[in-house]
Amino acid sequence: MRILTVNPGSSSLKLSLLDTGDTTPNRVELPMDAPDREGERLAAAVARMPRPDAIGVRFVHGGPDLIHPTVIDEEVTKRLHALIDLAPLHQPLSLHALGETRRALPDVPAVACFDTAFHATLPQAAATYALPQEWRDRFGLRRYGFHGLSHAYATRRATALLGQRPHRLVVCHLGAGASLAAVADGRSVDTTMGFTPLEGLVMATRPGSLDPGIPLWLIKHGIPPGEVDDALEHHSGLRALAGTGDMRQIRERAGQGEEAAAFALEVYHHRLRACAATMTAALGGLDTLVFTGGAGEHDPALRARLATDLAHLGVAVDPDRNATARPDTEITAPGAPVRTLVITAREDLEIADGVRRALDPTGTT
Repeated sequence: MRILTVNPGSSSLKLSLLDTGDTTPNRVELPMDAPDREGERLAAAVARMPRPDAIGVRFVHGGPDLIHPTVIDEEVTKRLHALIDLAPLHQPLSLHALGETRRALPDVPAVACFDTAFHATLPQAAATYALPQEWRDRFGLRRYGFHGLSHAYATRRATALLGQRPHRLVVCHLGAGASLAAVADGRSVDTTMGFTPLEGLVMATRPGSLDPGIPLWLIKHGIPPGEVDDALEHHSGLRALAGTGDMRQIRERAGQGEEAAAFALEVYHHRLRACAATMTAALGGLDTLVFTGGAGEHDPALRARLATDLAHLGVAVDPDRNATARPDTEITAPGAPVRTLVITAREDLEIADGVRRALDPTGTT
């Protein structure tokens, strides 16, 4: 089965065409800077590829009910539109990408794959906010978790690299958006993001967890809700502390003695250390630590710092292996009880796997 994966983002649309062996004969990233030309660009890109047998589209949110890869029909499309309010920045992008892709390939079946689905296994105690029952029932207020496609793939890939499924695994998806997941025997049991992708780690432009009284206080003191929302999504996090959300620039400037950049790193690592320890506590210990995502894959200093911070939990990385690591690889120091891996984020492979399961549940093709 040849599968076209469609992964929309705020600035680009990533297309990958995967064959049965999961090789990638065609991969393209289209800019999302001209709405009137996006359909034309996508149609041209698809026309240059071999015709796929199926399409897989990444959706950030599946809500409480869409927790498996799902074949998209008219009814499912309506349900996806109904979830826009839960992910107003991301869901419309996926729906738009779906529409343009189906226009280009009208007779090819499409499957929705959800970032929230991997975290559907969260225990009720981990998923529940201590809020009035009426609100929880009426608005679906709960911790959903995100980056699930990346966490799920990292879990599968770690299993392949180790030759067995990790019993107590913490996955660190560290990119512009960032989250951790506590994975027990392949099942997500805790994660750092919650009802929205704002919770948890300090990110490129998001603050991560903060006192919920802060936005309420700002609104009471005259800051419009829309301005608060925009600031929390786009003007907080590393950008607020260092003037940029680019970790590479921040690390370079910190190395040159810039105080704001050095301080931004301290804040970032303080939260990362605390969240990693929280995930470990949810598991009752730690056997395997995985780094993935842009910074997780390409920043040896970040990995070394977190390993040092978690040394009391048994984490240690080999300096030479860490400095030269090219995913997918192991960087564990000799004798360390916790195994540490660096894994390339491959959401496209996880989407393709989900498409096959949705269209052929028996696994006969």
